[in-house]
Amino acid sequence: MKRIGLVIKASNPEAIKLGEEIAMWGAARGVSVSCEVGLSEIMETPGAIAPDEFPGAIDLMVVLGGDGTMLHAVRLLDGRNVPVLGVNLGSLGFLTAITAREVFPLLDEISAGNFVTNERMLLSVTVERDGKSASYKVLNDAVIKGENARLVNLETRINQEYVNTYRADGLIVATPTGSTAYSLSANGPILYPTIHSIIVAPICPFNLTNRPVVIPDWMKVEIRLPPEQARTGLILDGQVDVPLSGGDRIIVQRAEQSAYLIRCEGKSYFDILRERLMWEVGSVRR
Repeated sequence: MKRIGLVIKASNPEAIKLGEEIAMWGAARGVSVSCEVGLSEIMETPGAIAPDEFPGAIDLMVVLGGDGTMLHAVRLLDGRNVPVLGVNLGSLGFLTAITAREVFPLLDEISAGNFVTNERMLLSVTVERDGKSASYKVLNDAVIKGENARLVNLETRINQEYVNTYRADGLIVATPTGSTAYSLSANGPILYPTIHSIIVAPICPFNLTNRPVVIPDWMKVEIRLPPEQARTGLILDGQVDVPLSGGDRIIVQRAEQSAYLIRCEGKSYFDILRERLMWEVGSVRR
């Protein structure tokens, strides 16, 4: 590991300070440490990398922030097989579970090649309109919603088989990683993050018998907007907004690429769930 890329929550002074310390750690070991263009202006030591150059310019990505920062970082990689170390300096931290005090011992292990990654599946989201298409990758979810809490009608097929026309505030298509994000608020199940499956969850459906479903990752979800459907948008990982028009066709399926998150030994997914969801409050551990 000779090239580290830093992705940092710029509004967090603790993240900025830790990033500068990582840059000094790298300089002492002959490891180049760079960050996004713009961040280098407020940090003293790292170099700068343009966003489109990130995937090919680094051997390791270190993310300092919360889950939102991690989602941004994974999009920067655009499916490139680069290990990602997430350090939790945010409020939740399902994706960035490593603490600041664990960073430098872990970096020493990583530089020696002693680390394990967990593969996290990505979704490929394609919007088709008038014979043209645009595609995106997401780690958590793709959400179709009406503006201003308007009900939308979403004709949904799975592997070309008609499932339902959801009349709801929206529809979530999520990965197992995203099962603890927006899908969880829509009564979706919590899935172990390395399971190969996809969640399809309506948001506040008009018909209360419309429930979330889980399908294998080899299946394709197709959502069609009726021609008269207006003021509807596609939200990718809660961060990227794509306006939709009546008649649009949205296709969601597992992407060919994956994300690879470095695992901190001795910290299981269930440890993270207990801590983040406060499962032990008022209970007795046996």
